[in-house]
Amino acid sequence: MLLSMKGINKSFGDVQVLTNAGLDIEPGEIMALIGQNGAGKSTLIKILTGAHSCDAGTIRFQGRDVRFASTAESQAAGIATIYQEINLAQNRTVAENIFLAREPRRFGLVDRARMQAAARTVLSRFKLDIDVNRPLQDFGAATRQMVAIARGVTQNARLLILDEPTSSLDEQEVEVLFETMRTLKADGVAAIFISHRLDELYAICDRVTIMRDGRTVAVSPMKDISKVALVKTMLGKELAAFTAKKRAHGDGDGNSLVNVSNLGAGVRVRDVSLAIGKGEIAGLAGLLGAGRTETARLIYAADRKERGSVTMAGRAADYAAPADAIRDGMGFVSEDRKVEGIVPEMSVRENMTLAILPRLQKAGLVDRVAQRGIVEKYIQALGIKCSSPEQPIRELSGGNQQKVLLARWLCMDPRLLIVDEPTRGIDVGAKAEILKLLRGLADEGLSVLMISSELEELIAAADSVTVLSDGKSVRRLASDEITEANLMSAMAHQEVTA
Repeated sequence: MLLSMKGINKSFGDVQVLTNAGLDIEPGEIMALIGQNGAGKSTLIKILTGAHSCDAGTIRFQGRDVRFASTAESQAAGIATIYQEINLAQNRTVAENIFLAREPRRFGLVDRARMQAAARTVLSRFKLDIDVNRPLQDFGAATRQMVAIARGVTQNARLLILDEPTSSLDEQEVEVLFETMRTLKADGVAAIFISHRLDELYAICDRVTIMRDGRTVAVSPMKDISKVALVKTMLGKELAAFTAKKRAHGDGDGNSLVNVSNLGAGVRVRDVSLAIGKGEIAGLAGLLGAGRTETARLIYAADRKERGSVTMAGRAADYAAPADAIRDGMGFVSEDRKVEGIVPEMSVRENMTLAILPRLQKAGLVDRVAQRGIVEKYIQALGIKCSSPEQPIRELSGGNQQKVLLARWLCMDPRLLIVDEPTRGIDVGAKAEILKLLRGLADEGLSVLMISSELEELIAAADSVTVLSDGKSVRRLASDEITEANLMSAMAHQEVTA
């Protein structure tokens, strides 16, 4: 056994992040490590590489017990991590990056001829013939990945950790990476492969370790687990205590507010089509990395689309910026309310009226009476629990913070409200309130695009669901088709079998 991690526990304050987690890898094995956002993958890897310490558990690497105190220690022991965003010096040459801080020297000076020859030799193992004297920034993402791997190999790494290495690569570049991994595998180098693309897992990995809620819930040879079973194990089952009366029809009644056709930008959103009816809750589902948030950001013009079209009420919605989308009646409640939503030190009143402030100004001054009226209206309408409108929003519970963010957009009287993971980080009772609130708003005519990782939420609340896989819309489910089996099979991009 090359690596054995057993009984790993980790908490940050009162939050238990890992509970009895584990990971075993044999020499020359490629192990997939998968799980939804928050499953504990990153924390487990950070403990292995010395970025975090664990509270309990054992780690054995190459036959000895280890507890690395830093990432430098883990690298010296033979563990190399290649992150999604390549952490190399872009303005330095390929050879300099491969041997950074380990340059061969002669008479106290860097022996550039020897360094360049060694760089060419290691890259030739991966069938990569490039000018090692050129700056790394001159090359594409795939080549930069190869250079990062070559750096690890020259450090005598016995274990490579590849974190979403294919996210910025095209199909041909992915195959180059996989050939490199197979070459290293033949030399006995093991790899932990973290990816959300299921087809890639089956193409390159020997086994899979699945994490959920900070625990290792399954380990299996890739050949012995189907895509549907893998998705089901990864998502688990979180039964929420809420119900919502859904519409009997979705956008198929020809009364669409928003139509998205063949939307794309880069490799994150490849080809997405969906429709959102007037007064409909349209769900957007998919595994982590499927392109859900990226699609929403393109619709809202937070990012620029490269292809495809978006129409709003029958007119082209070619917004230059989110401000244009807001003026046309769109609102967006972000996935990360603490980073992109609330302003922690500001009050409930200030947070709620941020978007509408320009409309409340008279002669350059905010109309305090009108502002107070809006705030009191929505505190009452949404049942926001706060001591007063002047209470700092950071003191509110997660559910009440989310209600303030919803109110921020509702007071703008939008036609479409995009909500990205609207119940993340709040308790079951608050989840029920948020979903009931969205249902009521839809019944009053507001269109809602709801992105959610929780299947039970989509089943309970959505009138239709568009499922994304690897940046493409692969299936649209009408109200009576929204079942756990259909959602899971669509996420795995596989038809349901009896």
